[in-house]
Amino acid sequence: MTFINEPALELRRAEVRDRATAALADLDARLPIDVPVLIDGRPAPGTPFDSVDPGNPATVVARVQGASAAQADTAVAAAAAAYPEWSARTGHERAEIVRRAAALLRSNRLGAAALAVRECGKPWADADADVCEAIDFLEYYANGAAAMDDGQPLLQMPGERNALRYVGRGVTAVIAPWNFPLAIATGMVSAALVTGNTVVFKPAEQAPACARLVVDALHAAGVPHGALALLPGGDEPGKALVAHPGVHTIAFTGSCAAGLSILETAARLAPGQRHIKRVVAEMGGKNCVVVDEDADLDDAVPGIVASAFAFAGQKCSAASRVLVHEAIADDLIERLSGAIATLQVGPAEDFATDVPPVIDREAQERVASYVDKGGAPAAQAPAAGDAAADGGPAVSSDGYYARPTLFVDLPEDHPVVTEEIFGPVLAVQRVPSIDAACEIVDAGTFALTGGIYSRSPRTIESFVRRSPVGNVYVNQPITGAMVGRQPFGGGRLSGTGPKAGGPDYLLQFVEARSVSEDTVRHGLVV
Repeated sequence: MTFINEPALELRRAEVRDRATAALADLDARLPIDVPVLIDGRPAPGTPFDSVDPGNPATVVARVQGASAAQADTAVAAAAAAYPEWSARTGHERAEIVRRAAALLRSNRLGAAALAVRECGKPWADADADVCEAIDFLEYYANGAAAMDDGQPLLQMPGERNALRYVGRGVTAVIAPWNFPLAIATGMVSAALVTGNTVVFKPAEQAPACARLVVDALHAAGVPHGALALLPGGDEPGKALVAHPGVHTIAFTGSCAAGLSILETAARLAPGQRHIKRVVAEMGGKNCVVVDEDADLDDAVPGIVASAFAFAGQKCSAASRVLVHEAIADDLIERLSGAIATLQVGPAEDFATDVPPVIDREAQERVASYVDKGGAPAAQAPAAGDAAADGGPAVSSDGYYARPTLFVDLPEDHPVVTEEIFGPVLAVQRVPSIDAACEIVDAGTFALTGGIYSRSPRTIESFVRRSPVGNVYVNQPITGAMVGRQPFGGGRLSGTGPKAGGPDYLLQFVEARSVSEDTVRHGLVV
């Protein structure tokens, strides 16, 4: 089947906004959502905790049962028991189930987006894009699994038949983040399932209701209950899965520190383990935008602002550094400062909001600590609770809000410049040349996304050739990778390399087996 990206909603249209508002009201009437431990289709109790709206923490979005290490062990056993039947199905059969899950998400598109708005503080445009990407992953990976099922062409010789087949590896542990609670979770889970693996899914504790929506859609589409378990909770179930000898593959998206710990643990052979675990990890970045002296600032300024401050900078692809040619640095800084000062900080459900709250109190305090370290900022957006820039009413400051902040000319070794903040903080530094900017980028430990604004084809070609990052953007924002169009993933400390939403991603979840048969008759069977 031909793959086409799911089109975004036209939120500029009043009738679309009205439908979105109605979907959110319907969700609010049903809160809180119950999220149990779910193993082999049977809900189980755990350690209770709540998931809350980061824009209004008094609103409980989900009542959650946190899983234990013992329940992780039970879930792996159930997934292992379900593996023979699920893996025996053809890739085409599994692909059809995954496509049905995409159709179910599409039919509940506004409801799913509303849940991301409420549980994770995603503004409507970002929440809708999250649903679109989840649908895209399901359909793209379904196509890939069906093609994989047809096998690879091999050299054939007279009297010999050769075939290469792909089979699932076994039980996959999926450990997903909160910032793309639908898309990334769906992508990792569906990639494992559609290639014949069974899955134990441990979502971020900030997004359990979104995780249940994903699991429910896949079960309703036909994924056997034993083949997909849900373990909400904190670190305990995740650590147990990583160390478990029955887990064959670990798909993880999150912080560099957590990813490195997973890689270290997974490399150790546990008692009874007869396989080498494979880790598919995406671990964030410290992403730079380079601005050449001939750049069109009418393009660069809005592109940088969108890359740095959309969803409060809580994207692993978000821009956190700008390296600008000194010849135009003052002009860029002035225009960025003016743009940032007009950003509206507010609740995610408000269609006028530019920058929503960060995910929780810990994130809010982390961002505030970096702002304090940075000293006097060059520019800041009005804080939630301040009067709006247009003279309108102030936004409530009850949520976990962080002010978009710009720093200029900090030292090269300053924490704001070198460390991943995962919040709405941007550092601008002057460089004498694009070559100097390339050297700075190349010296970094992360290599996820990056971009350049320039009108010179030669400069662009040189930058693209020298850039170590996994996703390079030219004269456009550096966030918003589209499935099938911009396969996503980085190197160095940004991850283990496979590109989500690309043609090689499914290969991480399978083993290749070669079969060679002598077809010359050696007598008759009597």
